[in-house]
Parts: sequence; structure tokens; C-alpha cells
Amino acid sequence: MLTQASEGQISERDISELVDRFYDRVREDAEIGPIFNEKIQGWPAHLELLKNFWSTVLHTSTRYRGNPMMTHLQLPLEPAHFRRWLDLFRQAAKETLSPAHAEMIILKSERIAQSFQAAIATRGPLDGSSAG
Repeated sequence: MLTQASEGQISERDISELVDRFYDRVREDAEIGPIFNEKIQGWPAHLELLKNFWSTVLHTSTRYRGNPMMTHLQLPLEPAHFRRWLDLFRQAAKETLSPAHAEMIILKSERIAQSFQAAIATRGPLDGSSAG
């Protein structure tokens, strides 16, 4: 459902629909679902947090307060997980938003994923052991 308030900005309603649609897929996904389902105990509260995150990213609001980088550094994520996450996000964005808005948020999600992957690549093993 395309309900953007204006052509220049993605509405809060669209952010909410996108986050709900996307994470419905994440939770059901055989590849990345188990990682997130194991970590997230309260999905409704987590979805609200994610809606606040995207509102802050897209509208420079101050609704989100947190450190998503640090949270993701604690997960056993590999490059393939990010590829799958981005594939699911692209699908949900294209189904939920106008083409221009979908392109805009997809580009932002790709930049976020790149920065998370770079940080994860330099964090070392999660178990504290050293490689080599």
C-alpha cells in the first residue's frame, strides 16, 4: 500500500508497514531467522525500536536512542547473512514504497549494512579467542 505523505518523505505509516513486512520475513527465513529469533525475546517492543530507528534515519528525528552497531557486533553474523538481510529488505521496500522511496531506503540500508560488516570484520572472534 503506497501511502506516502509527500513525494519527498516516507511517512511514519509507511515506515511501520515496511518494518512489519520485512521482519515478518526475517522471522520466517531459514537462513537468518534463527539468529534473530534466538536473540529477540519480545518482537513487538523490538519492532517499535526498529520503527524509531528508521524514523531517525529518514527524518532525523530523535525517537531512536541506542547503539545498533554494538548490538550487531554481539551477533554471529557472516557476509552471507547481510546479503540475505538486504535481499529481504529490498523485497519489502519495493512492495511497500513508491519506486523512488524504495530506492532511497534501500541505498541507506546498504550503507548501514556496509558499516556493520566492516565493524564485524574487525571485531575478531566472538568467543574472545585470537585467530592465528
